[in-house]
Amino acid sequence: MFIDRAIIEVRSGKGGDGRIAFRRERGVPKGGPAGGNGGRGGSVYLRCSKTTTTLVNYRHSRTFIADDGENGDIKNQYGHAAEDIYIDLPIGTVVFLEENHQFICDFKEVGQTYLICKGGRGGRGNSAFKSSRNKCPKIAENGLPGERKRLILELKLLADVGVIGLPNAGKSTFISCVTNCKAEIGDYAFTTIVPNLGVAKVEDESFVIADMPGLIKGAHLGKGLGLMFLRHIERCRVLIHMVDMSSENPYQDYLDIKEELKNYGMHLLDRPEIIVASKMDEEGSEEKLEEFKKQVQKEVIPISCITEENLDRVLYKAKDLLKDAPIWPVYSEEDKEEVFNLDEEEKIFDIVKKKEGYYEIVGDRVIRTYNLINISTDEGMLRLLTYLNKIGVDQKLHEIGAQTGDTVKIADFEFEYYE
Repeated sequence: MFIDRAIIEVRSGKGGDGRIAFRRERGVPKGGPAGGNGGRGGSVYLRCSKTTTTLVNYRHSRTFIADDGENGDIKNQYGHAAEDIYIDLPIGTVVFLEENHQFICDFKEVGQTYLICKGGRGGRGNSAFKSSRNKCPKIAENGLPGERKRLILELKLLADVGVIGLPNAGKSTFISCVTNCKAEIGDYAFTTIVPNLGVAKVEDESFVIADMPGLIKGAHLGKGLGLMFLRHIERCRVLIHMVDMSSENPYQDYLDIKEELKNYGMHLLDRPEIIVASKMDEEGSEEKLEEFKKQVQKEVIPISCITEENLDRVLYKAKDLLKDAPIWPVYSEEDKEEVFNLDEEEKIFDIVKKKEGYYEIVGDRVIRTYNLINISTDEGMLRLLTYLNKIGVDQKLHEIGAQTGDTVKIADFEFEYYE
């Protein structure tokens, strides 16, 4: 089964919590803090593998969850870091975020890896907070939470030459004649419902040819097999445009396909093109060919797969064009999300008034710090309140009119505000 699009969810593991513990051993009076650090949560990597060729393993929405790191233990024992997860994808896969279709990465080489979800950092135990001023700390950090993302996986075949044209133009017959690929052939529209790949050899050189399912007018809008397979043409360096000479109006057929390529974009009209007139063994094809040449005013190679006329000529032409044909980037680093540098105050926190007497502290940095602080002890609670006062939360609440007794929320924790 050929599956070229799938949606998966990936989650990295939470870091282990730090431990609050003290040494209690015979002969070691006042042993001091001995709480170990938590282990790192497992990360999720995407990896390009040659062992898989389609996305069939992900045809149903699947979830990949990395393990959490172990908590720290007594006697300064560190928690074990969780193992990372590797998701194998076929070469040619492009990854997007589902929420906004933001481009993430493009796998072009076997072995290429990408860190998609980083595991949470392990929290520090109370041993890490020992100092000359605080020799017996009763505070520790929680492990940071992992990340969670839903991804769109799209497979765009890596072929040097793509054969395009209307349904029943002779594309599958052509690729069956010039390669070892045994494509399905029939006298009805949309015989080819999946792209077929074959390797053509010309003298000492070889290249990959892809037989694309037939395009029709409106394919860029999803008509026919439209968008399902137009994306596979994006990587082709050279296009063989096959025009059926047994059609009523070959030139209009040619224009319709060119219009679809133009509307789809992705520089498809800029690719080197070989115009091939197929089915030259049909009655009246010679007259239509002469008229077609006058209208298109470009080189046209007439072929017949029955007599094998000029098949080698098409292959030699493709080989010559591939020498200078550029590799067209499907997506580049410029397509990634742009990050703007904000002022330091804007980076730390903001306060949102949800309703009368109810405020919420928001901001990535302040939430991250809150997640680290273990507030199960009095010292941990004092550390949180000291931090919020230090970054100016109290002053901001006073400026926006908060009153004593109002509720303030940060993440999943609520407390009362006192002036």
